[in-house]
Amino acid sequence: MKNISQHIFDQLVHYLKYASSAYTPVCPRPNGSTLITHFSDPVAGIVEGFVARDASRKELVLAFRGSASFADILLDTQVQLVPLVSPGVSVPHGVRVHAGFLIAWNSTIVTSGHSMGGSLATLSAVSAKQRFPQCRVMSYSYGAPRTGNKAFADFFNESLGEDVFRVVHTYDGVPTMISQSLGYHHHGIEYWHNSEPATVENVVKCDAHGEDPNCSLSVPSSGVNDAHLTYFGIVATTPFCL
Repeated sequence: MKNISQHIFDQLVHYLKYASSAYTPVCPRPNGSTLITHFSDPVAGIVEGFVARDASRKELVLAFRGSASFADILLDTQVQLVPLVSPGVSVPHGVRVHAGFLIAWNSTIVTSGHSMGGSLATLSAVSAKQRFPQCRVMSYSYGAPRTGNKAFADFFNESLGEDVFRVVHTYDGVPTMISQSLGYHHHGIEYWHNSEPATVENVVKCDAHGEDPNCSLSVPSSGVNDAHLTYFGIVATTPFCL
């Protein structure tokens, strides 16, 4: 584990505000940026979020809300690992991902998300990196469950390196809720907010292999709990839309 800089801490909070705003049906100015479009799945109502442009940062931000309904919870429980098949994406043999998350991801794109939205942020980053190799692709997730197997995690880490920020709040049980015994393995570098209050001193950068026993993996999973619902002192459904 390593300490992080104030800049990294500020970035984690900044992109959380996009993920949190994605829970709001109408968000005219997401995190102070220009709203380009809102998207939703007209059939199942599972996929929802927005695309925004931050002119000052020269960024296109795609945010996707997490589980917000009974239908979402049913999707989250589809824990079988399936091949990663998505338009424009070529992956090594043996890569497997969560079936429910893949169904949702093939409907839209996201770069920031909380809970289920965080898993979709992961899948979107892989696709965006392959479709737009000349661009820098960054992925921010908050309280995301394990998304794929070890082959997927290795492929993801190779593709995006340190441009991935997987944030876990103290004893949030969702990131470890889908067990490694089922073949799952976390991707990327975990940024563990290991104690209160929400300050730069209380966030550590964990080992890059994804399953650091000294970080959130050291806390037995209790599923969806109060730590999952609040990140950096912000309730995860708080809108930042003006």
